[in-house]
Amino acid sequence: MSPDELTYLGILIFSIPIGFLFKNASPQAKQFGGTAVGVLLTLATCHIHIIHSVITILGTWLILKVSPRSCHFLALGWTFTYLFFFRTVTYFELPTPTPFTNAVQLLLTLKLVSLANEVQEFCRLKKQDVTLFSKPSVINVIPNIPSLVEIFFYSYCYIGLMTGPFFRYKTYYDWLHQVDSTSIPSWKPLVARLKTTPVFGVLYLIVSSYFPLDYVKNDEFYDRGFLFRLFYMVPIFFVFRMRFYVAWIFAECGCIAAAFGAYPVAAKSRPGGGPTVEYAPLERNAEGMKVDLSYDYETVKNIDCYGTDFCVKVKDGMRYWNMSVQWWLAQYIYKNSPVRNLVFGSAWTMLISAYWHGIHPGYYLSFLTIPLCLASEGAMEAGLRRHLSDSGKMLFDWVHWFLKMRAYDYMCMGFVLLTFSDTVRYWQSIYFSVHVLAVLLLILGRVLVMKAPRGPKNVKEKEEAKKKSEN
Repeated sequence: MSPDELTYLGILIFSIPIGFLFKNASPQAKQFGGTAVGVLLTLATCHIHIIHSVITILGTWLILKVSPRSCHFLALGWTFTYLFFFRTVTYFELPTPTPFTNAVQLLLTLKLVSLANEVQEFCRLKKQDVTLFSKPSVINVIPNIPSLVEIFFYSYCYIGLMTGPFFRYKTYYDWLHQVDSTSIPSWKPLVARLKTTPVFGVLYLIVSSYFPLDYVKNDEFYDRGFLFRLFYMVPIFFVFRMRFYVAWIFAECGCIAAAFGAYPVAAKSRPGGGPTVEYAPLERNAEGMKVDLSYDYETVKNIDCYGTDFCVKVKDGMRYWNMSVQWWLAQYIYKNSPVRNLVFGSAWTMLISAYWHGIHPGYYLSFLTIPLCLASEGAMEAGLRRHLSDSGKMLFDWVHWFLKMRAYDYMCMGFVLLTFSDTVRYWQSIYFSVHVLAVLLLILGRVLVMKAPRGPKNVKEKEEAKKKSEN
């Protein structure tokens, strides 16, 4: 492990015992203490480069102050524009930010765009309340527009500061004002969540030692046979997954220790978004006695390891990976895409996601391969799978799962190699196999759709598929 990786791991482990100290603290102690820890961590790892996050916060606060009713797109434009400047500071002869500064800036961008959306929604509902003389639903609606100081508290809270999970301002507010936090379980869900990390950690260390990424950049690698080169992307993606599984599980455990993002199961919370239905934070029975509630931490769940590895579709694999950020992309990017279509909407979302990750060409080459894979699997679903027997569908799904994993192996190479030349060199050495296969399956699926009988059943299925993709 590199020194930076060890530092990340140390911060994540440190966040767990700190979380227990804050769990039952007062709102003021959580607010000031959580921010103090976050600022100290930022200063220790980012040094003078903390100025980038300060400027981003001040710019967003100014937008909220000047135009609260239409601040969402203004904040999106401001934070993403500053993100470009942040990534190109060396061209202005400014010092290169540390990797930790980049991590803070990434999560801060998500937070501030989401905050602007929450402020805009607050203003809209407040106006609606006055106009219609009725009180609107308050699920996930902030109680007021936060001040500059409150925005700083939210932005620098140590929870999720560098690794996520992403959380909305309302989630942070609910944690500060949590009702009866002593009744919210932490130890049991914490242990349950941590139990797989030793396995993932050991597998990461073993496999990464036998299959180093740097070997792909050597000329010697390309003297090996085609099958070896094709196989090598499998352990690379495996190491990539294990690394993030460990990091994100520890990050979730830091939240669980502090009871951050804990909501009653009845709230039906979603990763990143929080509760989706009205819920009572404290219930009492007919005799006035407190009723024990079941809680979950779905709001801060960032990875479903089993779902990532064993789901069948490329589309589902995205949903189980970095789940809080996927919610952010779906809510603020996909729903506002120029064309509300599965393939084009996904392409737009992946382009924004690549930009958010960085300006390395490998990100764009990888992310923009996803829409092609989505189109391919959609065509084969419509043209072949729906016409198969149950046993045929089972075989189709196994083949689909295998190809899905190979597609992610293939795209991971661009994500880790980063440069255009290294990524294309590797893909070329395996004859752009996933791109070629995806195009062939897309054509085959379209041909099978055209040849399929157009009965009422097919028309109905197409309409249902269209509605599903739009939702």
